[in-house]
Amino acid sequence: MSAAPAYSEDKGGSAGPGEPEYGHDPASGGIFSSDYKRHDDLKEMLDTNKDSLKLEAMKRIVAMIARGKNASDLFPAVVKNVACKNIEVKKLVYVYLVRYAEEQQDLALLSISTFQRGLKDPNQLIRASALRVLSSIRVPIIVPIMMLAIKEAASDMSPYVRKTAAHAIPKLYSLDSDQKDQLIEVIEKLLADKTTLVAGSVVMAFEEVCPERIDLIHKNYRKLCNLLIDVEEWGQVVIISMLTRYARTQFLSPTQNESLLEENPEKAFYGSEEDEAKGAGSEEAAASTLPARKPYVMDPDHRLLLRNTKPLLQSRSAAVVMAVAQLYFHLAPKAEVGVIAKALVRLLRSHSEVQYVVLQNVATMSIKRRGMFEPYLKSFYIRSTDPTQIKILKLEVLTNLANETNIPTVLREFQTYIRSMDKDFVAATIQAIGRCATNIGRVRDTCLNGLVQLLSNRDELVVAESVVVIKKLLQMQPAQHGEIIKHLAKLTDNIQVPMARASILWLIGEYCEHVPRIAPDVLRKMAKSFTAEEDIVKLQIINLAAKLYLTNSKQTKLLTQYVLSLAKYDQNYDIRDRARFTRQLIVPSEQGGALSRHAKKLFLAPKPAPVLESSFKDRDHFQLGSLSHLLNAKATGYQELPDWPEEAPDPSVRNVEVPEWTKCSNREKRKEKEKPFYSDSEGESGPTESADSDPESESESDSKSSSDSGSGESSSESDNEDEDEDEEKGRGSESEQSEEEGEKRKTKKRKKVPEGQGEGSSSDEGSDASSSSSESETTSESEEERLEPASWRRRTPPSSKSAPAAKEVSLLDLEDFTPPSVQPVSPPAVVSSSLAADLEGLTLTDSSLAPSLLSPVASIGRQELLHRVAGEGLAVDYAFSRQPFSGDPHMVSVHIYFSNNSDTPIKGLRVGTPKLPAGISIQEFPEIESLAPGESATAVMGINFCDSTQAANFQLCTQNRQFYVSIQPPVGELMAPVFMSENEFKKEQGKLMGMNEITEKLTLPDTCRSDHIVVQKVTATANLGRVPCGTSNEYRFAGRTLTSGSLVLLTLDAQPAGAAQLTVNSEKMVIGTMLVKDVTQALTQ
Repeated sequence: MSAAPAYSEDKGGSAGPGEPEYGHDPASGGIFSSDYKRHDDLKEMLDTNKDSLKLEAMKRIVAMIARGKNASDLFPAVVKNVACKNIEVKKLVYVYLVRYAEEQQDLALLSISTFQRGLKDPNQLIRASALRVLSSIRVPIIVPIMMLAIKEAASDMSPYVRKTAAHAIPKLYSLDSDQKDQLIEVIEKLLADKTTLVAGSVVMAFEEVCPERIDLIHKNYRKLCNLLIDVEEWGQVVIISMLTRYARTQFLSPTQNESLLEENPEKAFYGSEEDEAKGAGSEEAAASTLPARKPYVMDPDHRLLLRNTKPLLQSRSAAVVMAVAQLYFHLAPKAEVGVIAKALVRLLRSHSEVQYVVLQNVATMSIKRRGMFEPYLKSFYIRSTDPTQIKILKLEVLTNLANETNIPTVLREFQTYIRSMDKDFVAATIQAIGRCATNIGRVRDTCLNGLVQLLSNRDELVVAESVVVIKKLLQMQPAQHGEIIKHLAKLTDNIQVPMARASILWLIGEYCEHVPRIAPDVLRKMAKSFTAEEDIVKLQIINLAAKLYLTNSKQTKLLTQYVLSLAKYDQNYDIRDRARFTRQLIVPSEQGGALSRHAKKLFLAPKPAPVLESSFKDRDHFQLGSLSHLLNAKATGYQELPDWPEEAPDPSVRNVEVPEWTKCSNREKRKEKEKPFYSDSEGESGPTESADSDPESESESDSKSSSDSGSGESSSESDNEDEDEDEEKGRGSESEQSEEEGEKRKTKKRKKVPEGQGEGSSSDEGSDASSSSSESETTSESEEERLEPASWRRRTPPSSKSAPAAKEVSLLDLEDFTPPSVQPVSPPAVVSSSLAADLEGLTLTDSSLAPSLLSPVASIGRQELLHRVAGEGLAVDYAFSRQPFSGDPHMVSVHIYFSNNSDTPIKGLRVGTPKLPAGISIQEFPEIESLAPGESATAVMGINFCDSTQAANFQLCTQNRQFYVSIQPPVGELMAPVFMSENEFKKEQGKLMGMNEITEKLTLPDTCRSDHIVVQKVTATANLGRVPCGTSNEYRFAGRTLTSGSLVLLTLDAQPAGAAQLTVNSEKMVIGTMLVKDVTQALTQ
C-alpha cells in the first residue's frame, strides 16, 4: 500500500520547538512511523485558540477520511470543537462526527447536550448536521431524545432540516422498531410537505418503515405526481417505485379488456386522449357514454401518473429512465408502452454496468412486448468490444425479437458470432440458434443443417454444444433425420466433452430402431471405455444397453450383462444403484417378473420434445428494475408487486377536502370590512357578531341586504364581488383569516334594525340567521322566532337554517360554543353564544351562570366500596361528584353512600387512621353516630390524589369492627374544567408541544358520530370544559389538574368517514397518556 506524500518529510525536521510538527501526518504515508506520535500535530492544532489552525486541521482530517485513512483516534480532540463558534469548523466537525459517531458511541454520548444545542442553531446546515450526528449514535438509551429531535426537525422552517429528519426516521426505526407508531405520525406530517426537497426523502422513509400503510398516500398522491418532475433524481426513483405499487392497488388493469380494445384500436386510442383532456369533473359523463363502445375507462389519477412521468424518460439519470420504464411496463395500456423503448435503447450507449442492468430488463420486456423493440433490432447487435455478459444478454434479446420477417438477418448475425474467440459466447450463440429453430418452424431445417456443419468444426466446445442443441431439435422430427443420427454416432470416437457424448448416446438409444446396425456397435465401443468415462456418460451407457436389450437382445444380451456387471462395482453409488435397478427391471427373475413385462413401456415410452425457453421467461413477477429481478431471487426488503384489483377502489379517497370557511379570499374580506352594513352612523350598539359565521355566507348576505335595502351600494359592485367569490371558489384558494381580523370581526357591533325597515330588513335577518345557525334545527322554530320582537330575535342565538336561494352554503354549528349543560330557560337569563369565549372572565358566583356552567356531569355511577356480606350488613358505595370540595380546592370530592342491611343499628361510622402513600391526603367525613336497620346515609369526603391514579387505602370503622377499603380514581376525575377562548386554547397548546403532546388515531363507530354523543362521551370520561371551535368536526376541551393546576388540553379531530385523531397536550405526560387511552376506549365502544 503506497500513498503519495502530501507534505515533505523535511518539514518535520526543520520545525521549531514551538511549532506543530507536520512530518508524521498519516495522510502523507509514513508506513514505518511510530504509532505513539500519530496525529500529534493535528491534536495540537485542534487544541489551539486560532480558528484558522482548527480549520486547517479539520480539512486535513476530512481529506484523510476521504482517502480511506482511519482517523478514529482523533475523536476526543475533534468532538471538543463541536461547540466552536466558527461555522466552517463546526460544519467539518459534524462531517467527521457523522462518520465516527457509531464507532465511538461512548465519547459521542458525552457531547449529546452539545448536539441538542446544535438543533437550535440559527444555521440550517448546523441544525441538520446535529440531527444527522444524533441519529448516527446507535445507543437505545437516547431513543427518546432522537424521537423528540426528529419531531422538532419535522416542523423546522428549513426544508433541508426537514429532509434530514426524514433521513433520520429509518435510522431510528432500525434502532427501535417499537417507535413505529410515532414515526408514522411524523411521516404522515412530512408527506404533506409541499417542498420538492423533502418529498423523495420522506417517501424513502415511508418505504422503510410502513410500506403497507397505503392510506397515508391517498391524500398526497396528486401532489407527489405533480412534484415529481422537480424532485432530485434519487427521490424520483424512490417515488416512482412507490407509486407503481400504489397504482397496482388502486386502479384497474388497463390490459384487462385488451381483446376488446384491439377490435377497435382507433376508438381506444382516441378515447384515451379524450380521457387525458377531460378533468375530474367530466369523469361521470365519460363513464355514462363510453361503456357502450369501450369497456375500460382509465381513472384520471392513473392518467395523471402516466402523463407526469413521461417527460422523465429524457432524464440524464439512467436510474430515473429505468424507473419510468418499469412503471410504464407495469401500469400503461399496451398501446402506450412503446414510448419507453427509445429511451431504453439510448441507455445502451452508457457504461457497461448500466447496459447490463438495462439489458436484463429489456430481455424480460421483449418476451411479452416483442413488437416494442423490433424497430431497434440493430441496436442490439453485438460489438467485439462488449464484455461477455453484455454479449450474452444482447443475444437473449435478439433471440426474443426474432420472427419470420427478420430471422434471415438474425441468423446471418449469429453465423458471424460463431467465429468469435469467446467460447462462452459461441456456446450461447449455438443455443440461441436452437431456440430460433424451435420457435420458428420455417427455419428449423436451415438451422439444423447449419448446426450439423458445425460438427466438423475444429473447436471441440463448438461441436459439443452443437450436439446438445441438435439432440433437442431431433426430438421434434426424429423419423426424418436418421442420417444425422448416424453422423453423430461416428463422432463418439472424437468428441470428449461429457455432455456431448451423453447426448449422442441418448439419441442413439432413444431412436435405435432408426439405426439398428450402428447402435450395437456404439455400445460395444462404449463398453470398452466404460471405466474411463464420466458419470453422466456412464448413466447413458447403461440406458443405451437397457434399450438395446429390449429391442435387439440377440446381438446385445452379453454386452448388456457385461456393462451392468461393470456398473455394479463402480465407485459412484448412483451408477451402482442404476445398474441393480436396470438389471431387475429388464432381466426376468424366478420370483416374479411383473415389472419386466412393462420394461419396454418404461424405457421406450414416447417423450415430449423439450421446449427451449428463455431464462427470463418468468422473471416479470419481480418488479422490473429491482435487485430481486436482477438476481432472479427475492432480495431482503423487496416489496412484492401487488395484483390488479378486480374492482376499482373508491377514487374519492384521493380528493383533498378544502374547508368551506377557508375559501373566501383576503380581497373579499377586505371589501367586506370596508363596506358599511347599514349606514356610516351605525355600528355602535347591539350584540357582537358570531365569530364562527361562514365568511362566504356573510359576504353573500351582506351583498344581498345592501342591494335590497338600498344602503348606497351600487349593484355592479355587488355583482363583481359575487363574480370574484365564484372565481375564488372555483380555484379552491385556501387563504386563511388572520387572528387580528378574526378578533375585529368578533368584537364588531351593529345597531338594531328599525322596525319600519320592512321586508328588506327581514330578509337581511334571514340571511344573518343562515350565516350563524345550526343545520340540525327545524323550520318550525324559525317560524316562531319570526313572531318574536326584532330586538329579542337579534339577541338570542338563531336556531333555524334558512338557506339562501342563490347557492348552498355550509353552515357551522354555533351550539358548539356553549358547554353542553347550558339551557336557555327564559329570555333574561340567556347568554349569547358569541359571548361564550368571554365567560371565563365572569365570576362563577353569579346566580344565573353558576348552576348552568358548573352543573357536574354524572360521568361514573356509584361504585361498590364495601359489599354487604363483607361488611356484615353494612353496604358502602361511592361516587365522584365533580363538585368543588369545600374544605380544600385541591381535593377530589367523593360522595360516600352508607346502607344498613342488618337487623341491628350500626354505631360510630368513621374513617380510621389511614396509611397513605406519600403526597396523598384525606379529609375525613364527620362521624355518623348511628345508622338504624334499613336506613341509608350520605357523607362527603375529600381526597388529594396528588395528580396520580394511585389508590387511597383507608379503614372504615364502626363501634366494634374495622373494614379495609380502597378508592382508585379514573384519570378523568383528577381535573376540573377550565373555560377559555379558542385563541387562548391555541396559544396554550402551542406551549405544550413535543414530548407534552400525545396523539392517537381511532375510528368512531356509527353510533358516535353526532356532536351531542361525542361531547357527552368525552365529558363523561373526563371532567373537562368545552372550548369554542371555529372548525366543524373538531372538538376542544380544557381542564386543570386539581393538585398542581397543570393544563390538560384535549382535541378531537373527526372526519366524516369516521376516522378521527385524538390529541392531548399536558405537562403531566402520564396523565395525558392515560387520558388518551380512556377517551379512546369511551369513543370506540
